[in-house]
Amino acid sequence: MSFIISDAAGLHGPQLEKTEEFLEKMGLRYEGGADYTVFLTDEDDRLLGTGSLSGNVLKYIAVDDSLQGEGGAAAIVSRLVQHAYLSGRRKLFLFTKPRNEFLFRSLGFFPVAETQSVLFMENSRRGLQNWLDSLERGEGVQGAVVANCNPFTLGHLYLMERAASMVDTLHVFIVSEDRSFFSFEERFMLAKQGTAHIKNLLLHESGDYMISHATFPTYFLKDREHARAANAELDLVLFSERIAPALGITKRFVGTEPFSPLTREYNELMKAVLPRYGVEVVELERTGGISATLVRKAIIEGDPGAAKALVPETTFNYIMKKFGAEAPDAEITEAGTAPEGPDREG
Repeated sequence: MSFIISDAAGLHGPQLEKTEEFLEKMGLRYEGGADYTVFLTDEDDRLLGTGSLSGNVLKYIAVDDSLQGEGGAAAIVSRLVQHAYLSGRRKLFLFTKPRNEFLFRSLGFFPVAETQSVLFMENSRRGLQNWLDSLERGEGVQGAVVANCNPFTLGHLYLMERAASMVDTLHVFIVSEDRSFFSFEERFMLAKQGTAHIKNLLLHESGDYMISHATFPTYFLKDREHARAANAELDLVLFSERIAPALGITKRFVGTEPFSPLTREYNELMKAVLPRYGVEVVELERTGGISATLVRKAIIEGDPGAAKALVPETTFNYIMKKFGAEAPDAEITEAGTAPEGPDREG
């Protein structure tokens, strides 16, 4: 059966409705975020297949049964990859059900991590290994902290100082994804300045391999309630199976979480998963009342000086230099207060 291939930037109006209906028929659901979409149609303009790009993640790939064996999936993926390359996106990823591994292997994708419900793949055989090879190595007993640092607070400093005192080398991964109030460059800079005195601390970018709920697609999971746990489990399995062994990490440090049920849930799952791989989870008591959320709130309300008791001097000086006594405009505020996921320290 022949098909016609077309594409569109974004999805709107009737085109969006048509795509949503097709995905629903295929047992999937549209959850937004498509910035480029490929369509397969017949001569009567009946939708037979679709696939989208969201940043550097391929998603919503579905082909009607009538096109099975006709190269429909290959045509979609090829067009998506071509568009991504032309847009300067060379590293591509996808999340799918484990049963689809053979299909996507045949289309140039390779497994990164897998759980019972989710398979994480990338378009490079050595992508993860190349990132791991680029990380500075430590020695002796080694631990890890994964943090967003949005921004770097006295709470982060306390956690990292305590953790560093309990190991020979502490690896700190700052989440690279730019969906926070402070940009990745700002967050990394502030963490670097705030921890400069901790001589056994190695600071790393998380790259593309600390999986955020913001990029983790759930459109192929039937149970939406299960999606959050599936995201967390995949992130923890990837850390335990690939990252921790490569760096010799045997301890992962987290702060207690009195405020966020999502973070508490993540920490409990961490305690269940990591020990199976020989990684001890060390939970340290959070210092009273210090939260990056409170710092952002003070800035948004036009009173950045109120954050002084919550952050190191280096962070406070940067906040005052950037924001002074004025609140950021509404557009920045809205973007900056998006949820940050349960798997990050602030």
